[in-house]
This record gives sequence, C-alpha cells and structure tokens, in this order.
Amino acid sequence: MSIFRLTTCCLLLALFFIFIPNAYADDENNQSISLWHSYRGAERNALDLVVQQWNQDNPETPVSPLSLPYEAYANKLTSAIPRGHGPDVFIAAHERIGDWSASGLIAPLSKTEFTNDQQKQYHDKTLAAFKLDDHIYGIPLAFKNAAFFVNKNLVSPENYPTTTDDLLAICQTLKQQQSGAFCIAYEAGNFYHHAAWLYGFGGGIFTPDGSVELVRDKNAASIDFVKQLTDNGYLPEEPSSSLVAQLFNNSKAAFVLNGPWFMGEIKPNIDYDVIGVPSVSSKGNKATPFLTVEGVLLSSRSNKKESALRFAHYLASRVGSQIRLEQGNQAVAYKPIYNSLKDTIDPKILQFTNLVGDTIPMPNTPLMRSVWEPASQALRKVLRGSATPVDALKGAQHQIKIVTRPAPQSANPFIYILIALVVLLAGCWLAFRKMKKSDTLAQMKASGTAYAYVAPAALGILVIVFVPFIVGTAVSLFSHRAGEFTFVGLSNFWNILSCADYAVDDPLSFYFTLFVTVMWTATNVFLHVFIGLCLALLLRDPWMKLRGIYRVLLIIPWAVPNYITALIWKGMFHKQFGAINGLLVWMGIEPVSWFSHFWTAFAANLTTNTWLGFPFMMVVTLGALQAIPRDLEEAAEVDGAGWFRRFFTITLPLLKPALLPAVILGSVWTFNMFNIIYLVSGGEPDGGTEILISEAYRWAFTRQEQYGYAAAYATLIFIVLLMYNWGTKTLMKES
Repeated sequence: MSIFRLTTCCLLLALFFIFIPNAYADDENNQSISLWHSYRGAERNALDLVVQQWNQDNPETPVSPLSLPYEAYANKLTSAIPRGHGPDVFIAAHERIGDWSASGLIAPLSKTEFTNDQQKQYHDKTLAAFKLDDHIYGIPLAFKNAAFFVNKNLVSPENYPTTTDDLLAICQTLKQQQSGAFCIAYEAGNFYHHAAWLYGFGGGIFTPDGSVELVRDKNAASIDFVKQLTDNGYLPEEPSSSLVAQLFNNSKAAFVLNGPWFMGEIKPNIDYDVIGVPSVSSKGNKATPFLTVEGVLLSSRSNKKESALRFAHYLASRVGSQIRLEQGNQAVAYKPIYNSLKDTIDPKILQFTNLVGDTIPMPNTPLMRSVWEPASQALRKVLRGSATPVDALKGAQHQIKIVTRPAPQSANPFIYILIALVVLLAGCWLAFRKMKKSDTLAQMKASGTAYAYVAPAALGILVIVFVPFIVGTAVSLFSHRAGEFTFVGLSNFWNILSCADYAVDDPLSFYFTLFVTVMWTATNVFLHVFIGLCLALLLRDPWMKLRGIYRVLLIIPWAVPNYITALIWKGMFHKQFGAINGLLVWMGIEPVSWFSHFWTAFAANLTTNTWLGFPFMMVVTLGALQAIPRDLEEAAEVDGAGWFRRFFTITLPLLKPALLPAVILGSVWTFNMFNIIYLVSGGEPDGGTEILISEAYRWAFTRQEQYGYAAAYATLIFIVLLMYNWGTKTLMKES
C-alpha cells in the first residue's frame, strides 16, 4: 500500500504545481490587458515595439501579447472567448466579424467609443470592411490588397498595361521574344486572386437579398478569360505560390498578381514596380481585387473594456501606425500618418495605399466562408480543361447549397440521457457480475502494488484517449452553427447514412467516400506487401552484393517525414514542370493533368503512399525471413519443387504469423492516411479522392465549422474500423 500512497501523493503534487501557479499568476496580473495575434516576422516585431511603448507609458495597465499559429487562430478564439479564457483584445482580419458578431464574441463600438471624428482618420473602405448592419465592430489597423508586380527587366515603365488589351499585347510580344518566360503568374486556381477579374467583368457573388449566386454569364466570362491566358501560354498551368515566386525571381514572369506579403518573397536583385490591375477592355470596368483589412477587436467577455479600448486606439492611431508602417512595412489604415511620413515611406507600400480605391472589401457575411472551396474548385476544373465555366459554376452552386443547408431540428435530450444511463448501469452491472464471478476483485486487491505502478499510465490513457473519444461521440449528437451547439440527436447520422442532401454517387456521399477509402486501403496494402515482399526476398539472397547499402537506401522513404515526401511528389506530378510529365514528354507521350480526373488523381495519391509504405513491409518481411530455416527450402528443392512451389508451400505460410499483424497495422494506418490525400491531390477533382478522415476534416474546418456533422463522420469511421478489427481477429484465430 505504500506504493499506492506514493503514487497518489505524486499526482496531487503534480496537480498542485500545475494549477496553483496559474492562480497566483492571475491574481498578480489582474490589471494586464491580454492581446492575441497571429503576426510573424517584421509585423510581430513592430507590434512588440508598440506594446513596449504602451507599457512604458501606461504601467498601471500593461499589455500581455500572445502570438498564436495562424492556422488555428480563429478556432482558438471561438473556443476560448465564450468560456472566459480568451483575450481582452485581439487582432484579426475583418471577414470573420459576421460569425463572431452572431455568436456574441465581439460587440459593436458605440459612437462614443469610436467617434465620427476618429472614423474620418481612417480610409473609408477599411471602415466599410468592419461595418455590419450599420454597426462598426473593429478599428482598422492595416489593409492588404492585390496588385500587379511588374518585373522591370521584362517590361519597361512606358509599356505598363492599363487595360487587358494592353496586357494581351505585351503577352504576345513577350512570348515571341522571351522563350520559356510567362507573361503573368499568380495562383489562378485561388478564388481570392480571381476576384479582380470577377468584378472587372461585372460579375459578383451575392444577390441583393444576401444569397449566393455564382451562376452568372459575367462570372463565366471572367473564368474564360483566365482559361484563355492559360491556353495561350501566357499563364503557367497549375501555378502554386512557390512556383509564382520562383518564376518572378528568375525573370521568367513579367507580371504577378499578388498582395503586399509577396514583397517578402522577392529577391533583392529584382527591380520591380507595383501597379494597379489592368481594367477589362471589353467591359470598361476596373479590375477590382478583394481588400482584406486587419483590425483590432474587443472581446465581448472582457472585464477590462475601457483600458482595452484605449490600447486599441493607441495601436491603430498615430503612435502605433508609425511603428507598424516603418518597422513592420504595413500599409496602415490611419491616413494622417502618410502626410507626416511621406518622404520616408517605401514607395511600394504607398502604391498599395493609392490603390485602395480600386478594391472591394471582402464580404464579411458568414456565407462567404462557404464560397471559397467550391469556387476555387470550379476555377481549377476549368483551367484543367475538365469542365466549361458554366458547368463548373453550377457544380459550385450545388455544393454551396448543400453546405449551407438548414441545421437539423433540435431534439429532446431526455430520452437519449435515459438510454445512456440504462446502458451505463447495465454495463456496470455486467462488468461487476463478471468480475465477481471470476474473482477479479480479490485478485486486484491482492495485486494492489502492481495496479499502483500502472495507475499513472492508465490515468494518462483515460485522459488522452477515452475522454476525447467520449466527448467527440457526444458532439456528434449536436449541430454547430454560428458558435452555438444545438442537440439534434441522431439527425447527423441519419443525414449521412441516408444521403438526404445528395445522390449516393456524389463525392459528398458517405458511401462514395467509403468506397474510395476501402479501395485506397486495399490497393495500398497490396502494393506495400507485394513490393516489400519482393525486395525482402531479393535482399536475403547471398548472391546480392552490397545488401547492407541497399537496405539503408530502401528504408529512407519510410524515414523521411511523410508530409515532406507528399510535397515532393506533389511537385513531381505538376503538369507543366513536374518530373513525371517531363519523363512522359521525353518518351513522346502527352503530358497528363494528373488532378483533372479521378483515376489519375487516385493514381498520384497511390504512388506517393506506396513509396512511403513498402519499406515497413520490407523490414518486417526481412526479419521474418531470418527465422525460416534454409534447410526446409533446400530439402524441397532437392525433392524437385520449383521456386513458386517452395514459396507458396514453405516460405509464405511461415511468413504469415509475422506478416498478418503488419498487414492489419498497415491497413489502419492507410485507412486514416490524411496527409497524403490533403497534400497531394487535395481531394481533387471535386472531392472525388477524399477519404473518410479527410472528408470529416472538410466538414469541420472548411464548410462552416459543422463540428457535429464531422464528429458523426469520425464516429462512423470508428465503427468501420471496429468491424474491421473484429474481422481480423476472427481471421487470425482461424489461421
């Protein structure tokens, strides 16, 4: 029992040192203002300087900044603020204020908190970005908008285009004079960048009543324009951000459509200018990029609103703007600072400021987040030649309709709670009865010391595995919309399994995704085992020279982190610059647009994961082969058995005990191999190559945070794997 007491004391001490210091820290810093942000590099350094200056001037209300990863920033805010653990003030882009205001995370600024005279000191469009229903929800800090970066080595200032006709003329001349160079490079498959052409052609996203309407002739015309740029060789195929930067830095692209963040990727030896996006000649409209405005917002749950508001004005106005402009290279929203610093401002930053009038603030309605994924998919489909603009937009509109469907009706939780209690009590009774029957309780009491030793590990497993599993399963019974959870019972499961919103063969269907997942798992495991087994048989033969070197080289794909391998293979499958298509062209075969069609995209994913998976099977097989006596095979050979007969009657049966658990483990790994799907094909085309785990991710994080629906997906994945585990256990018993 002494060991048990010692373990209990250690756990209590651990809890003491975890929670007590935090309690004292809260008491000591109860006057400090908590600031959250996701800045990096020069922007973070500039913000730290502003905070230091504030803390010197206002020691009674110091600011405590906290930098968070950009990818998880919004989710942390929506999780922490309602529970009282969030910041007093935070910096964020304006496009999420529709969600945050609806869920009560932020409150509008009154006329006394942000007066008309103060508002006049900021660019009008930056203020418009933070307006929603005639209320202002934040103070603008800085803005970012797309513009044309011009490589002056390829285009002289007197030839800068002002219309798309000018641009096309320059492109035609450049193609004739500069072999291997592109006229323009940007992420054409990204809907954010495409907005400039969309609005330039007179298109739009929302109707006057606030609903999404992408199927418009002018929207289709804007996509067709970009398609023509690609077909004529003016724009590279499947351009990524890294490819765009590489082309511009190597003077292989005359123009780049991008935002001020691109300046950090340009080499110092490149002489370039920043100009406005050319107007659309056929329509007579100015190209109108999206305007993204970063602002400082106040948490509605803060109990230090007055001091937090003073810091927000300090950060956004003269002192904060000067530091952020000079040290952080931000295009600040505070207008008076440009007059006082006009001789020292970077001309390129000033040019972005001059172009603000030709932008449109990105819509801050919650519906906008449902547009990005389908609209970008539609763009990529057209650019890869797998759909017409109209058909692609119709597909995007259909997907948006599904994603924005009404939430299931709320249900009465009483019956579910009653069933859960009955099941729990029945389970406890059955467990107690079984333990009593087998005298387990007496054995546990007699082995108290042993149980004390394993108690910390058991507690860790309980906290890390079982608690999240129970919480996740419980979340599947709720619907999450606008930051609120509503109990809906089994409605999420019913919608998934009944395909209530789409056909069974639709890529969004659970059954379609399950079929793809099973096919993905089966083909991968087969190739892993086949290739690994063949290589192991080769490497065990004594006639093979340098076997040790080969073994090391063949293990490397397994040793390299899979996300690095995935990105390498993604580049190799690039249509225009990929090594695989380069080999096909060398052999006289037409290059393949690997992510335009299901089977080619599936093959790209399969090839990448096969490269990652065969070394594991090879190592397992090599180890098992060492335990097989060579005398058995030699005796069979003397008796006249050929290689195939020896393999199937001696080698393979003796390998099964070691190979079968490896196959089961590899199946589970492959079934949930999220990284390869996400990084290589990205689910293209149209989500057709998604597997269950990546589809659950999409529902949780790219489709209006439908956490309950995603949790139901995850629960179904668990059930499928549980059935697979039961089947494999039966198979192993029989073998």
